[in-house]
Amino acid sequence: MIHESFSCTLLHDSKPSARHAAPHHASHFPRASKQDPAMAADELPSVAVPGNILGPASKYNPGPGTHIHQGNVVSSLLGRVRVTAPAKPPGPAKRLNKITAPAPEELPTLSVARHGRKREILPDVNNVVLARVVRLMPKQAIVVIQQVGDTVLQTEWQGVIRVQDVRATEKDKVKMYESFKPGDIVRAQVISLGDQANYYLSTASNELGVIMATSEAGNDMVPVSWKEYQDPETGLSESRKVAKPS
Repeated sequence: MIHESFSCTLLHDSKPSARHAAPHHASHFPRASKQDPAMAADELPSVAVPGNILGPASKYNPGPGTHIHQGNVVSSLLGRVRVTAPAKPPGPAKRLNKITAPAPEELPTLSVARHGRKREILPDVNNVVLARVVRLMPKQAIVVIQQVGDTVLQTEWQGVIRVQDVRATEKDKVKMYESFKPGDIVRAQVISLGDQANYYLSTASNELGVIMATSEAGNDMVPVSWKEYQDPETGLSESRKVAKPS
């Protein structure tokens, strides 16, 4: 009788009970947690360098020190990454027994800032700036301002050189494609704050114009006159609005 009782006990204990199996099953198949968004935020780098992808534009808005590239928020600076939560939208409003829908959810904002840096200098009227030509059109050149005076900017600002602001004389004969090329570095003067998107710049002075240029062959050129740069390797010349060497 004692032997039979012991055998039954072994047979009974060899089967795992549902009470003990449930925790083991749950450990392999965890349920979705409400902390998933927080975990996603933790995956953001604390420090970014220019070109780092910080997150998809579908989940974040670009802030200072970032820009959108191929559907992602990308760092423009070397600095600390900061996530700013959107303002809490108002809840449903009850008016005359009618409930209106809440405002659509806004996205958090990603920004990158240099730690402890001073306030950014902005271009102002009469400032002499250095800018890089990024695009040419028949009536204007689009540039990005990279330096104001002797100060290199942390953020690039877009500017426009209009055809009437290229030279002080013979303005009706100016051709933008003979004055600048994409990639040229230009010394210019801010003549107007323009609209919200652009600063208006002028090169209508002997000291203003192209100060660095690359030839179509990819070589650094040297100025040979007030309207030409020359490739020292190929000997070919290209038209430019040349700045008088300072």
